[in-house]
Amino acid sequence: MKFFLGNASLTLNPKTKSTILTSIHLILVKPFSQSTSIPTKQERVRDHGFDNYMEVEKKIRKVVKFHSLILSQPNNTIAISLLDTLARRLGLGFKQHEPGAFLLKFPHVFEIYEHPVQRILYCRLTRKALEQIRHEHEAVLAQIPDAVTRLLKLIMMSNTGRIRLEHVRIARTEFGLPEDFEFSVVLKHPEFFRLIDAEETRDKYIEIVAKEPNLSVCAIERVREIEYRTKGIDAEDVRFSFVVNFPPGFKIGKYFRIAVWKWQRLPYWSPYEDISGYDLRSLEAQKRLEKRAVACIHELLSLTVEKKITLERIAHFRNVMNLPKKLKEFLLQHQGIFYISTRGNYGKLHTVFLREAYKKGEMVEPNDVYLARRRLAELVLMSPRKAKVDAELVNYRNGLDDEDDIE
Repeated sequence: MKFFLGNASLTLNPKTKSTILTSIHLILVKPFSQSTSIPTKQERVRDHGFDNYMEVEKKIRKVVKFHSLILSQPNNTIAISLLDTLARRLGLGFKQHEPGAFLLKFPHVFEIYEHPVQRILYCRLTRKALEQIRHEHEAVLAQIPDAVTRLLKLIMMSNTGRIRLEHVRIARTEFGLPEDFEFSVVLKHPEFFRLIDAEETRDKYIEIVAKEPNLSVCAIERVREIEYRTKGIDAEDVRFSFVVNFPPGFKIGKYFRIAVWKWQRLPYWSPYEDISGYDLRSLEAQKRLEKRAVACIHELLSLTVEKKITLERIAHFRNVMNLPKKLKEFLLQHQGIFYISTRGNYGKLHTVFLREAYKKGEMVEPNDVYLARRRLAELVLMSPRKAKVDAELVNYRNGLDDEDDIE
């Protein structure tokens, strides 16, 4: 290779040639040309408020499994001697004699008593725990009309107009659907849904009869309207923006701030919009598609009763909603909108929260199902000492009643 300097020429060997070309490339490329785009790989910054929430959830998950176990037994009671065997069968991860010790930690939920005839220890649910189960069941049944709407919107976001029945069943609790939702929600509303068998896979699918245009409004669009009307934010700034609230300790540099500002103003297609006829090969289309994926996950979380769902269950809807393959890395790019907690199942489970829906560990706009479930959390966290005092008061009152009977 020759470089001409005036009338002189200089011949270079291949190694020197490579070095010079690399230097010229670095000079010609604008500095910080990539710094104003959101980095694709980011480290997760912990938010202890959400992590502490999941620590309680870890206990609640085990408590609920014991709930189901006890209620499935005759007379809704179970012998303590059978707990080890049944706990292993359920895969609760307890060692020998640990299930009994676990139940003793929550005297407001589980009551250990001696059978009057057999003289062996049994376990049953306390009156408070039974009331909590009844309240949650009633709350779920009362909001079936809302559950119908949520399921409609969920299926409307799919690119085929149908979703596997099994995937909805797995996420039934998150969407506030009753246990018999296949009959009480799907089959009871033939004007909205129909069950079909796929010939190629023999799986059952829930298919919508027709799209409801009035349900095609996303939760974030209502938030934008409130922001625009109450705070007077410029229409261009709020038109395609999301509520962004980064966790404590998240480092926001100058160029990252610019990247977020540009991303907030980027147009995108609605999760309810059919994009099958669009040309998605251009760079601009890919950017819009990525932001649409954020909107899809945001809307998915908005449809849950607790504004949270596991990453693994979001993955069930990945293909039908055109979501990225590497969901965790994708969500970590948007830590101001979502939070991924690895607490709650020894790091094996990833729970995704919608950040804007929570404040100081509680939902900003709680619903009856959420409140009923939080009542169980209160019972789990209640001091065992208080349970002892309550028992003494009951015994004291019973004693007074006995004295009255004698008189």
